Amino acid sequence: MHTIDENAPVIVRLSTVIDAPIEKVWQLHTDIDAWATWNADVDEATLGGPLRAGTSFTWKTHGLDITSTVTELVPGERIVWGGPANGITGIHVWTFERTGDRVTVRTEESWSGAPVDAATEELGQALDQSLRNWLASLKDRAEQGM
Repeated sequence: MHTIDENAPVIVRLSTVIDAPIEKVWQLHTDIDAWATWNADVDEATLGGPLRAGTSFTWKTHGLDITSTVTELVPGERIVWGGPANGITGIHVWTFERTGDRVTVRTEESWSGAPVDAATEELGQALDQSLRNWLASLKDRAEQGM
C-alpha cells in the first residue's frame, strides 16, 4: 500500500463526510477529465489512458502545470497519485469509506523538495487551503440533487 512521505516538511490530512452514495462520490472524484467542471481550483485535467496504476494525467491548478501518476487504485475505496511539479514532489492519498448512506472522504498529501524547504509555512498553508477547497467542492457537487 502506497502512503505519503511521513518525513516531508509539509503534510496535510483532512476529511469530510458527504451525504451521497459512495458510487456517486467515487465517480466524481475519479472522472479526472471533468474535474474542472466542479472544482474551481482546477483549470483543466486530462487522463492519459484508462484509470489504473501506472497511468498519468496532466492538470493545471494555481498556475502550475502538473503531471501526476496513479500509483495505487482500489475502485470505490482508494486512489493514490503523485509526481514532481516545479521542484516539489507531491504524494496524494485519497480514501473513501461508506458509512450507511454517507461517505467519509479522507485526503492526505505530502510535499517535499527545495521549494518546500525554502517556504514550508507558506506552502503548507497553500496546500491546506487547496485541499479544503477540493473537499468542499466535491461535497457540494456530490450532494446536489440529493
